[in-house]
Amino acid sequence: MQLPALYLKRGEDTRLRGGHLWVFSNEVDVQRSPLSGFEVGQACAIVDSRDKPIGVGYVNPNSLICARLVNRGLEHALDKSLIVHRLKVALALRERLFGEPYYRLVFGESDGLPGLTVDRFGDVIVAQTTTAGMERMIEAITEAIVKVIKPRQLWWKNDSSARSMEGLPEYADLGVGEPASEPMIVREAGLEFECDPVGGQKTGWFYDQRGNRDCLEHLVKGKRVLDMFSYLGGWGLRAAAYGAGEVVCVDASQPAVDLITRNIERNGLADRVSAVRADAFDYLKALREQRERFDVVILDPPAFVKRKKDLAEGRIAYRRLNELGMQALERDGILITCSCSYHMPRTVLLDGVQQGARHLDRQAQLLWNLQQGPDHPIHPAIVETEYLKGFVLRILPA
Repeated sequence: MQLPALYLKRGEDTRLRGGHLWVFSNEVDVQRSPLSGFEVGQACAIVDSRDKPIGVGYVNPNSLICARLVNRGLEHALDKSLIVHRLKVALALRERLFGEPYYRLVFGESDGLPGLTVDRFGDVIVAQTTTAGMERMIEAITEAIVKVIKPRQLWWKNDSSARSMEGLPEYADLGVGEPASEPMIVREAGLEFECDPVGGQKTGWFYDQRGNRDCLEHLVKGKRVLDMFSYLGGWGLRAAAYGAGEVVCVDASQPAVDLITRNIERNGLADRVSAVRADAFDYLKALREQRERFDVVILDPPAFVKRKKDLAEGRIAYRRLNELGMQALERDGILITCSCSYHMPRTVLLDGVQQGARHLDRQAQLLWNLQQGPDHPIHPAIVETEYLKGFVLRILPA
């Protein structure tokens, strides 16, 4: 292979040799390999200061993370064949884990394809590229997905805010197949949920919480359940299917509430589940004023801490939210609280819950720690791949 070399400064190969895949711009020996000499998304050989190649990756000279390692050694090019191989390896894990083809098929760095996310909804694929290197390979990725999965449809949901950091435009497009009149469906625990591959959040569904939703089986039978930030009703409808007596699903988005309503009807749960459009903080404050209580309160908000500098403000928001959630609980209630903010440490989230409980003169018992599901595997050398954290807590009077 004839590839331009990206040379690292002395000692800057340690993290890569330890398993990480990112190269930061201040780690590059710009005397030997000026970043300005590379095209955006261009394939390269990443080489240490002693001229020993580490592997093949791609470059974005305009980004803080200026390169990502995709394959160790120089034996394989960044092409369709490599992507096909990585897809097959990822597929083998998911087919071992799940009985039906509904899962996250590719989780970026953890599956050896940094900058690529692929979700599977039966014979429909929704994929997303977040880096210039993967965007440049989008034709090869499409061909590889078609070869390995043979989907009826492949949607490119390239509207993530992360793309702006790579200088990429945002768009959503049908890459393979024909538009269909029937909705896209995800199956989970015997239920069916209608999703929107273009207008929905992320890639349409939050597979990362699937295993966490399983814990509802032991907590909700005959209970009154409040599902905040419900999105498409994943938590709430699962609670109803496990025997909850009443479930209220709340979301600020009218399209989401419309989909929740259709999902309620699709699964025959209209007698026990209702959907409400409201701001979460306003709704919880109204419950407090009305002294309305639930047996189980589920708080699964979007990320409040998207950047490290947002942590101080974000931790206050999480504490306020959890305190309001506890005020909507019966005296002996269950609080399920989550954060998908990578920059929000698990210990800080739990500390905020504890502070809120003490402020309300209540005590908390931690029952379960929650994390992302196994179709979002954590790369041990890349702490950034572990982002979802949560707790199931029993909240009692002091």
